[in-house]
Amino acid sequence: GPRPGGGAPGVGGGPPRDRSRAEAFAAAHGVERVVGSYADPLADPEVDVVYNPLANGLHGPWNLAALAAGKHVLTEKPSASNAEEAEEVREAAAKSGTVFMEAFHYLFHPVTRRLHELLDSGELGELRRAEAMVAIPAPEADDPRWSLPLAGGALMDLGCYGVHALRMLAPWAGGAPRPVCARAGERAGAPGVDEWLDADFAFPGGATGTARCHMAYDRLEMSIRVVGDRGEATAPNFVLPQQDDRIVIRTADGERTEHLGTRSSYTYQLEAFAARVREGAPLALDPDDAVTTMRLIDACYGAAGLAPRPRTTRG
Repeated sequence: GPRPGGGAPGVGGGPPRDRSRAEAFAAAHGVERVVGSYADPLADPEVDVVYNPLANGLHGPWNLAALAAGKHVLTEKPSASNAEEAEEVREAAAKSGTVFMEAFHYLFHPVTRRLHELLDSGELGELRRAEAMVAIPAPEADDPRWSLPLAGGALMDLGCYGVHALRMLAPWAGGAPRPVCARAGERAGAPGVDEWLDADFAFPGGATGTARCHMAYDRLEMSIRVVGDRGEATAPNFVLPQQDDRIVIRTADGERTEHLGTRSSYTYQLEAFAARVREGAPLALDPDDAVTTMRLIDACYGAAGLAPRPRTTRG
């Protein structure tokens, strides 16, 4: 199908930004067909699975459309603009009976699986604290990630990883985290759009967590640190472990570094998704998970004094 041309994709079923770019991409990557609009693959009975990489505000509308067309859907995160829309996507997925998954690819990589194993093994002791920081240098001023109508903001684009990673620690924290407070800074010239946001969480077992994100940072940082009462472990880049596959573990016995492999997290994700579609293999991410994450994102915006993202119409 067409690939958005790196800028704001066409809202509605309109043509991709530049068909010649789509054709060049298809030629370079051996894609057999280029179509004229996002609606075309949904109407094609030969298309089984739709991947939705559009601007955040177009995730909800096109996820709903793809599910209504009976397609399996792998959607970029977050799955919708806000929790209400995410709930509608969940209902559409139940109705369609197809596989729906939000693309939290980091979860499938051995780096994250190893962090969970370290907590499970007891080597780090009881979980006390978790800190996630996901930050990038600023995109261009006209990037859709700075657009409120397209559901932009640092928490939507980056912080969702930290929030999700904290949620995945629930088995070792006595349950799910709840947001306690949050602070945010708005992007100059983009009211309501967070340039950065820091959220503090509390877990039922007494552990605390922070999920920080920054979309105009001086460098790329995508780290997570988990601290137990017997040791701690840090993954310097849990979001893109193919760029840095280390986990640094510190306990009373000293410090060691483990390398978990630079095979792409996206490859692991696609294999897990395909196994679900083809063989019904279990999948850690489902429509319920997507709704829970979206509710936490909305709650963080509320705690920081910002509104949840508005919905975008498909046209």
